[in-house]
Amino acid sequence: MLKRILNIFGISTTPTNYQNILSNGGIILDVRTKGEFTGGHIKGSINIPVDILQNNLSKFKDKNQAIITCCASGMRSATAKNILKSKGYENVYNGGAWHRLQNKINN
Repeated sequence: MLKRILNIFGISTTPTNYQNILSNGGIILDVRTKGEFTGGHIKGSINIPVDILQNNLSKFKDKNQAIITCCASGMRSATAKNILKSKGYENVYNGGAWHRLQNKINN
């Protein structure tokens, strides 16, 4: 039951190697507001707020490129992952909270 709930929110029970994903051409999509993003973000990440993501999918031409979504807590990034997956993007990962993702990348 817990695994099913975690899957609904895009949270994997298997550890994801985010450094490896980025090393192989993956990108980080920060779906917080522009104000939140300006207050701090992962260097090199792309900011498209989740509420305008569907209107900006043309910025992601390669549907096979790995995309790691992040936000403040993991809720909006889970929504963004679901939006991308529903539009045919194959390699989408919910990185959760941006500051925790940053720690995982830098360690």
